[in-house]
Amino acid sequence: MKKIIITLILGFSAILQAQNTISGKITDTKKQPLIGVSIYAPELHKGTSTDENGKYTLENLPNGKLKLTLAFIGFTTQNKTINLQQNETTLDIILDETAFQIDEVIVSTAFNKIQTQNVMKVEHSSIKELQKKGTATLIEGLATIPGVSQVSTGTSIGKPVIRGLSGNRVLVYSQGVRLENQQFGDEHGLGLNDAGVESVEVIKGPASLLYGSDALGGVLYFNPEKFANANTFKVNYNQKLFSNTLGSNSSLGIKTSTDNWKFSARGTYDIHSDYTIPDGNRVTNTRYNETDFKTGIGYSNSKFSSVLRYNFNKLDLGIPENGVAEQTTSKKTDYPSQAIDNNLLSLNNIFFFKNSKLDVDLGYIANDRSELAEGNIAVLHMKLKTFNYDAKYHLPKLGKIESILGIQGMQQTNKNSGEKYLIPDAKTNDFGIFGTGNYEWKTNVIQAGIRFDNRKISSESHGIIGNEGYFETLDKSYDSFNASVGYKTNLAKNFILRGNLASGFRAPNLAELTSNGVHEGTNRYEIGNPNLKTEQNVQTDLNLEYKNSHLEFFANGFYNSVNNYIYTSPAGTQINGFDVFDYVQNKANLFGGEIGLHFHPHPLDWLHFESSFETVTGKKQNGNFLPLIPANNWNNTISTDFNIKKWLEEGFATLNVSSTFNQNNVSGFETKSNGYTLVNLGFGGKIKLGKTAFDINLNANNLFDKTYIAHLSRLKTDGIPNIGRNIVLGLNFNI
Repeated sequence: MKKIIITLILGFSAILQAQNTISGKITDTKKQPLIGVSIYAPELHKGTSTDENGKYTLENLPNGKLKLTLAFIGFTTQNKTINLQQNETTLDIILDETAFQIDEVIVSTAFNKIQTQNVMKVEHSSIKELQKKGTATLIEGLATIPGVSQVSTGTSIGKPVIRGLSGNRVLVYSQGVRLENQQFGDEHGLGLNDAGVESVEVIKGPASLLYGSDALGGVLYFNPEKFANANTFKVNYNQKLFSNTLGSNSSLGIKTSTDNWKFSARGTYDIHSDYTIPDGNRVTNTRYNETDFKTGIGYSNSKFSSVLRYNFNKLDLGIPENGVAEQTTSKKTDYPSQAIDNNLLSLNNIFFFKNSKLDVDLGYIANDRSELAEGNIAVLHMKLKTFNYDAKYHLPKLGKIESILGIQGMQQTNKNSGEKYLIPDAKTNDFGIFGTGNYEWKTNVIQAGIRFDNRKISSESHGIIGNEGYFETLDKSYDSFNASVGYKTNLAKNFILRGNLASGFRAPNLAELTSNGVHEGTNRYEIGNPNLKTEQNVQTDLNLEYKNSHLEFFANGFYNSVNNYIYTSPAGTQINGFDVFDYVQNKANLFGGEIGLHFHPHPLDWLHFESSFETVTGKKQNGNFLPLIPANNWNNTISTDFNIKKWLEEGFATLNVSSTFNQNNVSGFETKSNGYTLVNLGFGGKIKLGKTAFDINLNANNLFDKTYIAHLSRLKTDGIPNIGRNIVLGLNFNI
């Protein structure tokens, strides 16, 4: 079967002639060949690895400048820019050993530098590293990154919070396009499964220069799973089991590539019962199941690279309303529940010219969201359709100056067909144009840019004047100019300083402009304000980073000033027995940062100690605190690397102690939260039994079954604790 598939794909590319070829040998500083080094051309979605002699070859490459990333565990990542002007190029490389993690190429910023060359500090984490922590969902894993938290509803729904900003203030990108899925509501999750995702990058701060509206607070950028190396075929299966929810996650993927064509597909099914709290009871109707399918096909030659990807995600989520009530281990959701279908289609293209290139990304998202009541009646049914386009032209390099001109846009429609309207039928149109430049000399880099955006929102009237669910006709237009400037330098050997000043904006969303009714899960009557202005912020970031062969240290500080910050405020009246909350605006300030270290003592090469502390404070102009600000957290991990004879390789064991402090800085309608400490254990590695090899990880989260309630839990008002002890077993096979 393997030979048949490869032969069929080879048939498509048989008529193609190779243009440029790079080959060479990769060694360590002792000139010993390195086996299995990854050589990857991100723009072509194409890679290979070194053989037993440290040699490699990449064929069918375009003329002009091409970026290559060379990565190998235990060695410093190198990012090479090669100017291809002849048919065959030889490139021999020496890699230096390092005790720390690989320095990854950052895709979410404009010029795709490795992190040590990047002006902006971006957190990068592979999904594999997040999964080692045994978290049940993608958002739980993200919340372990310093500066990132989550607004949660049980274990099934989580919304990212970056430095105190959440909802529409955090933009999510998947498959190179912005993810749109009615994300304005606290009870709406990401709708994104971590299967088929390679890594995530977190921009902590305004990124409107590159992404437009809704990137005021930051960006989560998910990189798809890489295609197979040229002329290979791979099958992967992984299975995870969860003791607390009696849950199961199964995922099967295949991928294959030739020199020009590449293909991948992955299917995943996730199912869980109600989660158990430390007293042994289950929180009723927190059960859920998820079906996810991702596939992609790509083609590249000497002139262009194109990748077409599709992602279908189906969620069936129970909505907890009665707290600890009926006790069951059933995995079939009860009412009320949410049924969500999300279809994401993306086309990513790069056109190569002699000294420049053009990136064109197109995306279409169809989000179908229902809230079902007893009898399978769709009380709420919204269909959101979004078309995105993004074109960036990388101009020819002028000396040491790199520059980009770009346009972006979005066309979106929302339609209701349920009994209840949360927001009206509406259309949204975005258009933005920007330019940015990067100047690098020695160890210094300056990057700056400017952008203009326009958002138009129009909605239809609905309902009866004076009644709940009535919406007036809306026709609004919002303009915004934004700019950013950043500087990076090496103060001394291994010591990096970064400073960034950037503005961002967010146009009001439909819920804030038009709400007129009891909002789901809040038990309050919310009234929108059609006269809301655009949120506009300016954030200052400072990053210090030191790294040598045994110690890595970082300190990040930020100050974020937000004009026209939108929030809900109690009106002091009631409608139909519910307290009324109005959408209002005020100036707000957020400040804080993260600090951390990674210590790798010599000669104890197998021992690692990591510690990080994060804090954020959010205040309105009148001195009152902002809502939904995460509590301070101190996270400590001791880990070891080891091998056991010939049957366990790349072994690891971790002890994590995460301390969350009291949150007493709360807004007028929030309650204070007590601090808590959780202890987590992890163990795993690659097991070899003859010719069979598989990865295993075993985690015990909340080891001592601690009873706690997270400050950002939406079940907090009902006094419902978070999940108790959870044992997670994961197996991963490559066939």
